[in-house]
Order: sequence, then structure tokens, then C-alpha cells
Amino acid sequence: MASTETKADASAAASPSAGAGGNGGAGKPAAADLAGLEAGLDALDARTTTRPPIGQVLRRKVVPPVIAVVLVLGLWQLAFGLELKEPYQLPGPLMVWDALAEEWYKGTILSIIWQSVSRGALGFAVALVLGTLLGLLVAKVKTVRAAIGPILSGLQSLPSVAWVPAAIIWFGLTDATIYAVVLLGAVPSIANGLVAGVDQIQPLHLRAGRVIGATGLRGVRHVLLPGALPGYIAGLKQGWAFSWRSLMAAELIATSPELGAGLGQLLETGRAYQDMSLVLGAILLILLVGIGIELLIFAPLERRVLRQRGLLATAH
Repeated sequence: MASTETKADASAAASPSAGAGGNGGAGKPAAADLAGLEAGLDALDARTTTRPPIGQVLRRKVVPPVIAVVLVLGLWQLAFGLELKEPYQLPGPLMVWDALAEEWYKGTILSIIWQSVSRGALGFAVALVLGTLLGLLVAKVKTVRAAIGPILSGLQSLPSVAWVPAAIIWFGLTDATIYAVVLLGAVPSIANGLVAGVDQIQPLHLRAGRVIGATGLRGVRHVLLPGALPGYIAGLKQGWAFSWRSLMAAELIATSPELGAGLGQLLETGRAYQDMSLVLGAILLILLVGIGIELLIFAPLERRVLRQRGLLATAH
């Protein structure tokens, strides 16, 4: 009888163990299925980037703008050939090329371009610092936003050339006049771009940053600026466009031997001498510099940010 009771107790004791073993055996396939599901989702989200063939790059990136340039030059030459305007009013592409070649042979064209580019770069760098600080202040302090937010929007829509007469009166025909116009044109765009980027950050990310101790300057560095980066970069691009246009307006109006010769002064020189070939050549140089800055600096930076955030389609 005791032997029978002992066997029953042993069997009862073994039953939970067996049940646990059964549940563990059933849990292993479930865990494996879950892991497989997670791996599948990760595979769907994963982006494998491969370098596209050179022919595809040429077809997508090089051929369309080349065709557009050829069409513009062809229409320009056609208008010149049909004499829609007198040659001194509408010179042909070759006449503009000859005017630029003459400036090249004088040895002045590179110094003229560098004068404007260096001014634009320095003014934009200062505007970047001021616009970033002002944008963070407006984005985080409600009273400041209510006070100067509309003013920033109004300044952004104000044509930069409107500041040139005032800057000349304030600073005279000096470099300070040019830089003042550049700053007044670029700072509002950079600040507004950063404010828009901060407004697009999800509140959950801000709360998570505060929970892990990312407050103050650390929060700005690790939460606000990274989260606002797409809008911030858009503001930087617009800020550069405004600063470049402001610079050209200032150089065009504020002319003086002490200021040196930039692209704006070259444009004004062509107008003063009624040299339409030089005027169009200066316009083309201004356009090429603006396009070059966009393609070499801002476009790669924007693609990198969008790619890191999974917002840019990449080749597979």
C-alpha cells in the first residue's frame, strides 16, 4: 500500500515538470516564429544600396540638364539669327562667350568670382550662427515666438534690395553695408526653417529626451537639432539663396573702388558701358555660381540626411 502511494506521489510530482517541459517545447517554436517575423520585417525595412551603372547615372543625372542647356542655347541663337532685337540689345551666345573670354584674358574673372563667393560664404556663415540661435529661441520660448515670429515671417518676404539704401546710409559705401544686407536677407530664412523643423518633432521624442536627461544644451544637441534637421536644411538652402541674391543686389547698387569688383559690380559695369554681352555674361556667372553651390554642398547634404532617415529611395 505504501509502495502504491509512493508511486502516485512521484507521478503527481512529475506531472508539473512534464507540463512545464511541454509548455517549454511549445514556447520554443513560438519564439522562433516571432524571431522569424522580426527578421522578415527587418528585411523589408532594410535598404541595400548598390552603385548604379554609369550609363544609368548619365541618363538620369547628366543627359536631361545637357538637353535643356542645348535647347536654351538653340532658342537663343535662333532669336539672334532672326534679329528679334538689335545685336547690341540681344547678342548671340558666341558674342557673350567672347566677352567672358576677354575678361579671362585680362586676368580679372577669377578674382571677381572669388570676391563675391568669399563675401557670400562669410556672410552666410555669420547668418548661420545668428539664424540658428534666433530660431532655437523662437522655437522654445512661447513669448518670444508670439513677439517676433510674425516679424521674422515678414522680413523673410521683404525683398533684400529694399535694405540697400538704408544700409548705405547707416554704414556708407563699405563692406559693412554688403554684409548687413546679406544678414538681413539670410537670417530670417534660416531661423524660420529651424522653427518649422522643431515644430515637426514628435512630442514623444522630446519627452524621451527629457527622461534620459537630454535637457538644456544637451537636449539641443542630441534631440532638437537632429530632429529638426530636414526643416533646418531646407531653411539653410533658402537662406543661402537669399544671401546670394542679397549680395548681388548690394554689389549692384553699392559700387565703390574701395569695395573691389564682384559679380554685381561686373554687371553694373556692363550696364554703364551699354555692353549687353558683358551683362549677359555676368548674369550667367551669377547663375552658375548659385547652381554650383547647390549641387556641391546643399544637394549632397540633403540627400545624406534623407537617406539616413529612410526618406530617400535608393537603388537595390
